[in-house]
Amino acid sequence: MSTLTRLLPLLLLLILLTILAFVAYAIYTIASDVKTQTEKRMEKKNVMLTKDGMRVGVKEVGREGYVDRTQSAVNGKKTK
Repeated sequence: MSTLTRLLPLLLLLILLTILAFVAYAIYTIASDVKTQTEKRMEKKNVMLTKDGMRVGVKEVGREGYVDRTQSAVNGKKTK
């Protein structure tokens, strides 16, 4: 009986450490999934995170589209 009472705290510690390891692994996998989903969404909007910082892509507007928009703003007509 004395060996069981001496081993009981060790067994409880091992069980607790196992539970904590599973919880930590679950948190890690959820965080990495959120990271990848966020990166995909940001790339769709032309925003990319790099080691140097954030890089924002700009949509290219052709000359004709630019002239149409500026003329419509001056004339007061709304297009697209």
